[in-house]
Amino acid sequence: MLNFGILIPALNPDAQLLQLVRQLLAQQPALASIVVVDDGSDAKHQAIFEQLQHLDDSRLHLLRHAQNQGKGAALKTGFRYYLQQTDLPALAGIATMDADGQHTVAALEKCLHLATQRPDDLIIGARQFTGDIPWRSRFGNILTDNLVRVLTHQTISDTQTGLRVIPWTYLTTALTFPGERFEFEFDMLLEAKKHHVTISEQPIPTIYLDGNASSHFRVVRDSLAIYARFFKFAASGLASFVIDIGLFSLFMLLLGQQQSLAVIMGATVLARLASAVVNYQINRHVVFENAGERTLWKYGLLLVLQTLASGYLTHGLTELLSIVWQSALTPTVAKLVGDFCLFLLSYYLQKNFIFKRRSHVK
Repeated sequence: MLNFGILIPALNPDAQLLQLVRQLLAQQPALASIVVVDDGSDAKHQAIFEQLQHLDDSRLHLLRHAQNQGKGAALKTGFRYYLQQTDLPALAGIATMDADGQHTVAALEKCLHLATQRPDDLIIGARQFTGDIPWRSRFGNILTDNLVRVLTHQTISDTQTGLRVIPWTYLTTALTFPGERFEFEFDMLLEAKKHHVTISEQPIPTIYLDGNASSHFRVVRDSLAIYARFFKFAASGLASFVIDIGLFSLFMLLLGQQQSLAVIMGATVLARLASAVVNYQINRHVVFENAGERTLWKYGLLLVLQTLASGYLTHGLTELLSIVWQSALTPTVAKLVGDFCLFLLSYYLQKNFIFKRRSHVK
C-alpha cells in the first residue's frame, strides 16, 4: 500500500481547519503525516493553531512563518520539510488541501485512490462548476483554464484547485519554480508536461462557504502574478517588435520600396539582428530569470531560423496581398501578420527548449 503525506497551508483559518485535521487524524488506515503551515496568521487567529497543538498527535506537525509570505511559499516550506524527514515511511506523494473547508476527506480519499493507481501522475481534484458559483472563482478559472490550454496544449478543467496529489519525484523540481503566491500552483501545472509529469483529474464536489469569503485570492493582483511570465514575454516581444518593424520599414524606404525576395530578406535580416539583441537580454534576465543552459547559441539558432521564416513568410504574404491591394505598405502589413504567428511559436520554443529550467527529478 502506498503512503502519502498531507500538507495544508493556512492563513487566518477558522474552525474549519480544526475540524478537517480531526477528521484526517481519525482516518483508517491512518495517514503517515499531516503538516500544517501557518503562513503568518494574525494574533486573533492563533487560538486555532493552539487547539491543533493540543490534539497531541505525533503525526501532526505545525510549521510557522513569522510573516505572511504567500501560499506558494507555504507549500514550498511544507515540501522542504517532507524532503528532509528521514523517520517517515517512504511516501509516494504529498496531498495538498485548503484550510477553508472547501475540501472534504471524502474528496481527498478519491484523489488518493486515483494516485495509488497512477503514482507518477499529478492528481488534481477538479471541482464541478455548476449552480451558483462566486464570480471571482468562475472568472479566475475561465481565464487560467484557457491560458493553460493555449500554452501547454493540455485541457485542465480546474487550474485553481488546491486539492492535489503531487508525486514525490516532482517535489524537488517544483521547489525550483519561482513565485511565492498563487502563481506557484499555476506553474506546477504549466511545467508538468515539460518534466514528463502527466496531469490526471478526479472530479470532486464544489463547496463554497459564505460565497467563498475565506479565500485569500486577490482577483486582480494574483491573476496578474499568475500570468506575469507570459505578459513579460509579450512586453519583451512588443519592444523588439517595435524596433524590428520600425527598422524594416526604414530599410524598405531607403531601398526604394522594392518588393523582391532579396530586398525583403535583406531588410528582414538587418532589422531582426538589431531587435534580437534587445529581445535576448530581456527574455534571458527578466522573463525566464536566467534559466537554461547554453542559451546564447540556442537563441542564435532560433534567430536564424525565425529570420529566414519571417523573410519567406513576409514575401509570400506580400505576393498574396498584392493581388488585391497594391501599396507601399503591403510588405509591412504582411510582416505584421507573419511575425505574429512566429511570435507564438517563438514563445513555445524559448520556454520549453532555450530557457528551460533544469529538472531535478532523479
